[in-house]
Amino acid sequence: MFDREEFDRWMAQASDTLNSARQDYSNKSYNWCCFKAQQSGEYAVKALLKGLGVSAYGHSIVKLLIDMETYNLIKGDLVSCARTLDRHYVPARYPDAFTEGSPFEFYDDGTAVEALGR
Repeated sequence: MFDREEFDRWMAQASDTLNSARQDYSNKSYNWCCFKAQQSGEYAVKALLKGLGVSAYGHSIVKLLIDMETYNLIKGDLVSCARTLDRHYVPARYPDAFTEGSPFEFYDDGTAVEALGR
């Protein structure tokens, strides 16, 4: 049985976070745009897993998708897209992810466009 209420709850958060990422893109806050794009994808995958009644732990979209392989729900280049997003989980936020500088200095329009999938 599919838990539609739990699915909808997580998808609502995914949608809101994606809207926030788009606002960050408009404001040229590219590192936050990329991080929030990753979070939105994570929430969306967790929505499906939780709807199916499967425990969904961790923050790697790739790893969460592997949990979904049992259900034959992975199509096309979804894992490749997940890898792109997962790269933004830590470095977009933490200055010590780079040898020098701050995260915002390493993100640009092109990186944000790729994260948003435009």
